[in-house]
Amino acid sequence: MVTQARLYEFGPFTLDPDEHVLRKGQECVPLTPKTFDTLLLLVRCHGRMLTKEELMQTLWPDSFVEESNLTQQISMVRRALGETAGGAHFVVTVPARGYRFAAQVNERPRLTSGNGDSTTLLDESSNPTMASPPTEVGSRQPVSADSRTTATTFPWKPLAVLCLALILAAGFYMIHTRGTLPSTISTTGASLPTLAILPFHNLQPDPGNDFLGFSLADAVITKLGYVSALSVRPSSAVEKYRNGIIDIPRVATDLGVNTLLTANFVREGDRLRLTPQLIDSRTQKILWRETLDFRYENLLTVQDEVAVKIVDGLAVHLSPSEAQRLKADVPVSPIAYEYYLRGIDLYSRNDFLTAIKMLEKSAEIDPKYPLTWAHLGKAYQANASFNFGGQNQYRSALAAYQRALTLDPNQIEARIFMANLFTDTGRVEEAVPILRQAFASNPNHAELHWELGYSYRFGGMLKESAAECEHARQLDPGVKLNSSALNTYLYLGEYDKFLASLPALNEVAFLVFYRGFAEYYQKNYAAAASHFELAFHLDPNLVQAEVGEALRYAILHQSQQGIALLRQAEQKIEQRDVRDPEALYKVAQAYAALGDTASALRALERSITGGFFAYPYQSTDPLLAPLRSQPKLAMLLEQSRARHEAFQAKFF
Repeated sequence: MVTQARLYEFGPFTLDPDEHVLRKGQECVPLTPKTFDTLLLLVRCHGRMLTKEELMQTLWPDSFVEESNLTQQISMVRRALGETAGGAHFVVTVPARGYRFAAQVNERPRLTSGNGDSTTLLDESSNPTMASPPTEVGSRQPVSADSRTTATTFPWKPLAVLCLALILAAGFYMIHTRGTLPSTISTTGASLPTLAILPFHNLQPDPGNDFLGFSLADAVITKLGYVSALSVRPSSAVEKYRNGIIDIPRVATDLGVNTLLTANFVREGDRLRLTPQLIDSRTQKILWRETLDFRYENLLTVQDEVAVKIVDGLAVHLSPSEAQRLKADVPVSPIAYEYYLRGIDLYSRNDFLTAIKMLEKSAEIDPKYPLTWAHLGKAYQANASFNFGGQNQYRSALAAYQRALTLDPNQIEARIFMANLFTDTGRVEEAVPILRQAFASNPNHAELHWELGYSYRFGGMLKESAAECEHARQLDPGVKLNSSALNTYLYLGEYDKFLASLPALNEVAFLVFYRGFAEYYQKNYAAAASHFELAFHLDPNLVQAEVGEALRYAILHQSQQGIALLRQAEQKIEQRDVRDPEALYKVAQAYAALGDTASALRALERSITGGFFAYPYQSTDPLLAPLRSQPKLAMLLEQSRARHEAFQAKFF
């Protein structure tokens, strides 16, 4: 039997779905399976914009992932195709929307021999129901990128089915009833009601108002962050559900919550209509639903009214101070508040520079709104860390946090952000009091506990650090799950426990590195090398991934290549003027493994003097064994011990 398989040709490349390979001329270009699927999806839909939601639903159909995973895969596709900043692009970004494969693609059949067990690949012309994908911009139907499909084009369902699905979803959300009596959810023992507020859905195809969906939900989340009898998932955990059709049980399971708030909104001129509903995810019963109408100039009242309705719907008990804070807010100019909301939305999309401009404009119009200053500081800090902003933006961030706390001394957000800045820049002793004082506002705030555990880790209080982080994950199992690791387990030598704490993702370089790092400690060098190689392939600019690649060179006894890579990493850290003493410690460990004692001691000194003085870990760390005979190591460890003991005496 003879069947036809497709080859896709563009530029100097040939993409072969049947063999799952990309060739440039006669040479194979290495790709991870997920990167191959991403490229195949883009190529098969060449010329048509694929939205971010469409891509994520297709590439990760059975799980919810952060948008950063998609960004990482697009970056890897571009790297494989040899794109440069100033050169022509195969993959074009449609700002804030999605991506389009812009190159000319030629499809041609490749004859393959089949047998009774093989998959038959059909030509589109042989089956009119498998024509090219629809070109409607608003389509959300996933497209299969699996090269094992039984068709050369994706199995698009008829448009009528898609429309029906969207209509049913809209009908599920669009409930225009008033005055429904609230129900309650009972709790047992000391357990808290758990809630996720999903980004609101814009019912009109109007990108100019899309920013309201995430930012208004974020405003409600922030408002409820001061309610100690309720555990609310942070905005970072729910951002991935923008614009998607929501499967209530699956989302609730993914976020570990027993209640969800979903909402639709429509803006018409100076009016905003919001249709929220509070759902018990276990029974699928609606606890509260209502249609709320607001004047657009009164957007600030959205968070107040929705937050109060949620508390009433869950029958949550409030202290007098919580009740006062929930029902009142600092007045702010409507124009300044809109700029604030736009800045929040842009930050969530990692557009830090534009977010800064929006938040600066908000602060200029009305400088008395504390949340503007808190999030402006956060944007400055992110830009300093990720976009080479350097120390000037760290200083701007600190000034913004101080301004926020002057306006509202009890603001949790500013305290968390400010403490993180202090810990990362060598001032961890100043971070701890800021965090501890914040517990007066909400002792059950998961991110507060996690951040305190992070600061304890830098000061070497390892058991206390683990306890805080474990408590944070009890309150919110997803807190910092994909953006941070519970390194304290590593430092305590609890390697199996550390590995179990990592999410099962192989597309996030940071997490893949740490999986390899724990295996390296366990002397499982083959597995460690494999994970180090993958992490570096996923993101060669990540410092941790560079450390992992250097350790892989150590495993392969290729010291010079590893040392050269680490020196490049050090140069980048200096150029960025970003201080990450914990990352520098790992650079020192890698130098030690490669036999470069002088460089290891230099990096270690910068780490300890820079604020990472986890002496109980450093004094017994097996990766520093090659340095134990060096007098300078004893001197550096003495510095670490002295600061650690002072930290312990001050706070414990």
